[in-house]
Amino acid sequence: MTPIPRRKGRVPAPPQLRKGRTHPRYRFFAATAGGLEPVLLAELQALGLEELAQDAGGVFFSGEMEACYRANLWLRTASRVLRIVARVPCPDETTLYREAYRIDWQQFMDVSQTLAVRVRLGQTGFTHGQFLALKIKDAIVDRFRDTFQRRPSVDKERPDLNIQAYIHLGQCTLALDSSGPPLFMRGYRRGEAKAPLKETLAAGLIALTGWQADRPFYDPFCGSGTLPIEAALLAGRRAPGLLRERFGFEAWPDFHAPAFRAEQAQARERARPVPVPIVASDRHPKAVAVARDNARRAGVGDAVTFAVRDIADFEAAAGPGLILTNPPYGERLGDAAKLAPLYKTLGDTLKHKAKGMEAFIFTQHGPLIKSIGLRPSRRTILHNGPLDCRLLRFEMY
Repeated sequence: MTPIPRRKGRVPAPPQLRKGRTHPRYRFFAATAGGLEPVLLAELQALGLEELAQDAGGVFFSGEMEACYRANLWLRTASRVLRIVARVPCPDETTLYREAYRIDWQQFMDVSQTLAVRVRLGQTGFTHGQFLALKIKDAIVDRFRDTFQRRPSVDKERPDLNIQAYIHLGQCTLALDSSGPPLFMRGYRRGEAKAPLKETLAAGLIALTGWQADRPFYDPFCGSGTLPIEAALLAGRRAPGLLRERFGFEAWPDFHAPAFRAEQAQARERARPVPVPIVASDRHPKAVAVARDNARRAGVGDAVTFAVRDIADFEAAAGPGLILTNPPYGERLGDAAKLAPLYKTLGDTLKHKAKGMEAFIFTQHGPLIKSIGLRPSRRTILHNGPLDCRLLRFEMY
């Protein structure tokens, strides 16, 4: 495909070609949860991607299409990778329709394919994102109808082309979702324990601890196993995207299958045996059974040791180690009072059975933190869905 031409400054100029290259470069945006932007930036740097720019909610980067494939395969904390199409003025609905109509959408999809449009609103006078999504959709299908006398269909569940629009301060950024299903949907989780962490958030928590598979990893409230499984994938240098069935970019007209297969092959070659013990436990047998099945589907069933065990019976090998856990914290009035004894037991267990270790507890911000009975050396503000949470660090001397 050819890059989008410039139209009076309203559509980005064609991607610049690097010396010696024959393929165009594009601008991408990897989205993540608030507070994990620095972690995502470090991931992109480690992948060797270029022209990085951290922003609220994610990180921009540039590259050829192989960069998009690599990011989708390897990023652990990104929820989506978006390919920027255009940035157009959006003072009103009529202008938005006109500017969206002007884009040559046939370079991104065939008239026989399906599409969906989703709008996210920033600082703007608009209040109805669904109506604006309808205007963009109308512009796209009208352009196809006027050109081919046919129009593509809409499929909100599994579209061939998922168009994301962000409207902010009088501008609309239009992008293509290269990921398809969100990247936290690795593909290994089937059964669910209560209140599971998203895989991307779990990976972000691990990164924030600084753990580099250099010491044993423990999770005494493992639930469905997301934290120890993500730790095993990291320690084994396994690309999380290898577990997925498909990506959105595979339906694009310019999808280059040999290049993608080469990226997949390189990712498989980097895998290694997990070099340190990873131990996960929970007091609920059903949760442990689910976690064990999830680990097997993730390909790390042999790398994680699971046990049915109460927090008071926590066991760890002598010497340095990392504890990272997400104990239950509830969401209803009165939950804190019911869970306070559990948190006190957690604090007592850390004091007596985790000497010389580093412990991180991810929990909802509130009175339960005091029930632990330990003073954290660091607090990191994060959100688990709509819940205001903290990642607490404790040094167990």
